[in-house]
Amino acid sequence: MINPHRLNRREWLATAGVMSLAACGGVPPVIGAETKRPRVAAIITEFTHRSHAHVILENFLEPYYFNGKLTESGIDVVSLYVDQFPAERDMARDVAKQYGIKIYPTIAEALQLGGNELAVDGVLSIGEHGNYPRTDRGAIMYPRKRFFDEIVAVFRKSGRVVPLFNDKHLSFRWDWAAEMASVARELKIPFMAGSSVPLAQRRPPLEMPDQAVIEEAVSIHSGPPEVYDFHGLEVLQSMIESRRGGETGVAEIQLLEGDAVWQAAADGRWNYALAEAAMRAETGKDVGRLQDFIEPADGKQHPVHAILIKYRDGLRATVLRIGNVSTRWCFACRLAGKPEPLATSFYVGPWENRNLFKALSHAIQTHIREQKTPYPVERTLLVTGMLAAAMDSRFEQHKRIATPHLNVRHQPRDFRALREMGASWKIITEEMPQPQGINPGGPR
Repeated sequence: MINPHRLNRREWLATAGVMSLAACGGVPPVIGAETKRPRVAAIITEFTHRSHAHVILENFLEPYYFNGKLTESGIDVVSLYVDQFPAERDMARDVAKQYGIKIYPTIAEALQLGGNELAVDGVLSIGEHGNYPRTDRGAIMYPRKRFFDEIVAVFRKSGRVVPLFNDKHLSFRWDWAAEMASVARELKIPFMAGSSVPLAQRRPPLEMPDQAVIEEAVSIHSGPPEVYDFHGLEVLQSMIESRRGGETGVAEIQLLEGDAVWQAAADGRWNYALAEAAMRAETGKDVGRLQDFIEPADGKQHPVHAILIKYRDGLRATVLRIGNVSTRWCFACRLAGKPEPLATSFYVGPWENRNLFKALSHAIQTHIREQKTPYPVERTLLVTGMLAAAMDSRFEQHKRIATPHLNVRHQPRDFRALREMGASWKIITEEMPQPQGINPGGPR
């Protein structure tokens, strides 16, 4: 599973000191080699090729590129809890054996390393992928709340907490998500959550002006409902939360599908020109009428849909699903008094979305070392509620859903230091074949 032409992690660490000593002779040191290494437990649904467990943990187990620098996590994954072991596709057992990681039968044992109290310095809860049922609204019932509850039970029992990362949204249920955020605040858990996409390179480069007055915004993706709507919503929030007054929450959500999407644009309920600008930022050209936009379908073709959002401060925004590629993430907005829109796309790097997780892994590692969330968990809490409301709207014949409960307020944080700015894609190129197994950088 490991490239035989590359050093494994322990061999690499053995040479890191030599490399650092040789720096004065012109050999660049590798970023991230610390003397004291935090230990983390990974609580996951499944470990299969290109699952989130794979594409996050490979950047803990092997050096990876971040902003063009070969970076070592400085963190040891010392235990795993795995909820499901799918026949023939499972990687968990092989990876655990290769890296000397013990798989425990319970979450508590994984956090306690078989003892009676918390024995790790951080926890990764990666509840994405696996065979789980759906709600009547179509949301996948991933066990993120169960994972959280069992992790917190160990914290309470041990009388101390450590940084916790929750992959993607908090739960398929708003009340559970709100409870998770409340418990994290109560216990003062450094609690990080969310999506990889906001950390991707922005092409063309775009930094939102501080305290800007944003009149309307559009985020576009091309993936399936719910699982990709989450990313589209977090892209949107990561861009607009810096507006004047900060984030004050959402008043109303509606999800439309098919012809109703275009009728809503014609009625002035969302800004068609902004969607054109966002697509132009990604493709570098006009794509023609969006109603006629078609891409080759490798699998199931999802109908166009739009999530229309009315914020409590009056801002209008739309998450639009159009096309059929897994790597489309683009954004546009209009500022007050500015005739031209601001627009950008989020470039994920080669190997489809796999390389998105280098920057996310780097952010998680920073979170664990600094014991501080790099951006507000309230962003993900709000998106969790927005997504749940959108699924309700879809289920309830596309009606408008009032969201007085989404009065989630927060101020933005500058997270530019944790974003990929593009230097890594001069090393990992589109021509480089995607490796199998645990190999975040490909051939060195």
